[in-house]
Amino acid sequence: MTAAEGALELLPIPAVIVGFDGARMVFEMPNRLFRRLGFDASAEQSPLATDLGARIAAFLENDAGREEFTWRTGSAVEQRQFAVTLARVSFRTEPRCFVGLVDQTGEMRTALNLRREMTTDSLTGLPNRGGFGDRLEALIDAGDTSYAVLVIDLDRFNRVNACLGNLAGDELLITVARRIKSALRAGDMLARIGGDEFGILIAVDEAPIEAEQVARRIRAALATPFRLSDFEIRVSASIGIAFGDESIDEPESVIRQAQFAVRRSKQSGEAEPYQPKAFDRAREQFAMETALRRAIEARQLTLHYQPICDLSSGRIVAFESLARWTDDDGREVSPTEFIPVAEESGLIVQLGRWAIDEALGTLAAWDWRAGGDCGVNIAVNLSAIQLQRDAIAPLVDSALRRHGLQGHRLKLELTESALIADPDRIATVLHALKALGTQLAMDDFGTGYSNLGYLQSLPIDVLKIDRSFVTGMLVSRDKVAIVRAVLGLAAALGMETVAEGIETLELGQTLAALGCTYGQGYAYARPLPADEAYALLAERNA
Repeated sequence: MTAAEGALELLPIPAVIVGFDGARMVFEMPNRLFRRLGFDASAEQSPLATDLGARIAAFLENDAGREEFTWRTGSAVEQRQFAVTLARVSFRTEPRCFVGLVDQTGEMRTALNLRREMTTDSLTGLPNRGGFGDRLEALIDAGDTSYAVLVIDLDRFNRVNACLGNLAGDELLITVARRIKSALRAGDMLARIGGDEFGILIAVDEAPIEAEQVARRIRAALATPFRLSDFEIRVSASIGIAFGDESIDEPESVIRQAQFAVRRSKQSGEAEPYQPKAFDRAREQFAMETALRRAIEARQLTLHYQPICDLSSGRIVAFESLARWTDDDGREVSPTEFIPVAEESGLIVQLGRWAIDEALGTLAAWDWRAGGDCGVNIAVNLSAIQLQRDAIAPLVDSALRRHGLQGHRLKLELTESALIADPDRIATVLHALKALGTQLAMDDFGTGYSNLGYLQSLPIDVLKIDRSFVTGMLVSRDKVAIVRAVLGLAAALGMETVAEGIETLELGQTLAALGCTYGQGYAYARPLPADEAYALLAERNA
């Protein structure tokens, strides 16, 4: 045994000297560990030659003295991984290199098992969101756009957990996963991507048709009731669909698109495809929400005041306060744009608190300018969300005390929809507000969920007739009949009435003749800034 052979035998890793005889790879001095791998039986048929022959040849032809890389060989089941070191040797005249192999198969399999656990949902055995994203990422990286992603959100799943317990909920999820799987094709991928959300990745040729067919099969599979303990539970699902596109560069983008489409599905009851315009509108609303939050915090909003007049005398008896917002770009944002955003985001609570304090502060300032009671009350709109979430009565009491005003100077307007969510609790809140002396008005009466039983039992002082019944009333017998009915109801219940949207004095006179007490609209004045509203008050009521 030569000294070189002895040195290789002493190495704790498989090693061999490799060269080429023409185009044929030859092994020299393979050590015992290398022979044990079975790579030395025939150099030409060895995986070292078939997998790395070209790379070793290129190494011998260049001037590099050393090169290291990772090599995987074998089938998926018996795959092995080695850290390979190539080093040029100088004790031979022919080009030769040392090849050392460090077996990393154990580490590779541990990493693969860990990755498999990390990308698998432990409850259903399906891929989780990470595993789903990996598969999507592979398609995106390959430039493949012939796929669709379906997101399935189970409706009312939280009720199952709340009523039957988490174990029943888990059992339901497992059964749902099996049913959905039975509705899919062999190549489709099902994953659990959230608590009660499943994701499906399908290959499509005719995108909308194939995805819709899959959605219909899933709905059919879920139509049969599920048996849990002694209960039969029907599970419906909202399904959003997003399609592969060249503009998509990450998996989460297409998943978010499908999840966004789920929101539309919850409203329509049908599987809904992602619509970019709807997503753009949602992004605009998020941008508006951010700007509105900053505007509220910086007190950049203002209140304008529209007079409410006695229809018989024309005198101003009150002002309705209306929020106005001019953004940083100088654009006046319509309340029809920012109020829905405020309600959806919960900012309506902050906005409502500010409006109550600002309106009462303005009324107190008018009293000071008038040298006493200026002769009008102030009306503030209350959102249904604020009624549900905020401690309104203590808030109003504090604001009245802070500005030195009596409760009867404040009128709080709420819509019929405010009574729907929790009528008993809202009734308690309204009675607490009434105890402070405030007036309560039912705004937009007749356009919501009118319940005469609630109306009779609640401490409502004023019914406001919605502008949709008032506008065009002079040429519509139906509208006249509706207004007569509302006025008759108010009289029977001992309530005053305010007609909204009066645009001509003739219309105001007609309403007065029908028995309407008060009115507001452009016939009397548009909503005005505080100073202009006070000037109008001083002029009209002089």
